[in-house]
Amino acid sequence: MAEKPEPAAGDNGRNPRRPAGGVSSATAATEQTRPDTSQLMEAVVEKENMSRAYRRVVSNKGSAGIDEMSVEELAAHLKAHWAEIKKQLLEGTYKPQAVRGVEIPKPGKKGTRRLGIPTVVDRLIQQALLQVLGPVFEPGFSESSYGFRPGRSAHQAVLQAQEYARQGYQWVVDLDLEKFFDRVNHDMLMARVVRKVTDKRVLRTIRRFLQAGVMEQGLVSPRREGTPQGGPLSPLLSNIMLDDLDKELERRGHRFCRYADDANIYVRTKRAGERVRESVTAFITKKLKLKVNEEKSAVDRLCNRSFLGYTMLPGKSARLRVAPESVQRLAGRLRQVFRMARGWSLTKTIQELTPILRGWGNYYRLTDVKATFERLDQWIRRRLRCILWRQWKRSLTRARRLMTRGLTEEQAWRTATNGRGPWRNAGGDS
Repeated sequence: MAEKPEPAAGDNGRNPRRPAGGVSSATAATEQTRPDTSQLMEAVVEKENMSRAYRRVVSNKGSAGIDEMSVEELAAHLKAHWAEIKKQLLEGTYKPQAVRGVEIPKPGKKGTRRLGIPTVVDRLIQQALLQVLGPVFEPGFSESSYGFRPGRSAHQAVLQAQEYARQGYQWVVDLDLEKFFDRVNHDMLMARVVRKVTDKRVLRTIRRFLQAGVMEQGLVSPRREGTPQGGPLSPLLSNIMLDDLDKELERRGHRFCRYADDANIYVRTKRAGERVRESVTAFITKKLKLKVNEEKSAVDRLCNRSFLGYTMLPGKSARLRVAPESVQRLAGRLRQVFRMARGWSLTKTIQELTPILRGWGNYYRLTDVKATFERLDQWIRRRLRCILWRQWKRSLTRARRLMTRGLTEEQAWRTATNGRGPWRNAGGDS
């Protein structure tokens, strides 16, 4: 990513050389070359687009919606009903079904996150819409936006944040948008979609997806705001809504990284951060009609805050390390596996652990501090030894097994008969 120019003076994170307003030549060129979107629905229902959407929905699997139809049943349903569904989409009369409301615990946090699970047919149509709408909106999105975008990732956001810290911006305005996906104003969101989409059939279909009710405990409740997470279209709509925030931060010359509703603005001093927090919070509240969670938002040094599971060590090098809460979440997940593993073989236990650890290690491969991985490795190995100790059961078996692992007969029998529990003995202290 191209490095943004350093400010000429001051410590408020602004760039005085950037014009305060107006339209750049690049923006003007984009306006002139804006694609015709008056016939987008034809592109949505086009065979190749629908086939690609079908493959994506099937590969993602996922739970059934309120109609209990699984992804395995989708092909047969489309074979019987696709002609009518296509006709409704082209006429702009298609009406989505209500979503199935689900509450899931937030990882490592108190409270729950509300998901809305559409039916598989509605997921298919949302995916087809996403594939057509994405190229319309993507070129205009900010370079500092990383969430749910093709070719962009959380790793890129973390590395950009580290680069800002190395440039001297070691204070962060950490903004938490309170229940963002539940509070998006439909009219404001649709007004932003209309800026680039003129096909009224597509606009009506998107609004109906937004307004589709939520079924909980057998009752359907109407929805007047929000874009519940769970459907393929929701991430794009969230980026469309928050693009105005990105553009405002760019206009002010701030250095920032946004991943979905997680926005960090980087400044040089606490005083500058307090000013930025106050003014940006006012913009979010008044212009976007969203609410900033004052308890979770803060102005603080980067080493005291986490971003996408990472935090940084103090100093100009801004070395990355795994945030403590991320380690705690992993440990909690591994404890669940170890509890289930009481009746498993060691081989099965390792098979269950491998994908979890491989995925976690791959995500946190950017860390510069390896001590966390070493401590985890020691803890996991000790847990595995606990499993072996319980499986051996009898003192004779334990003594024999220990001798095959290099202990003398005296050491093996002393350990096998010491009366201590699995955790103590798994630590190697006889």
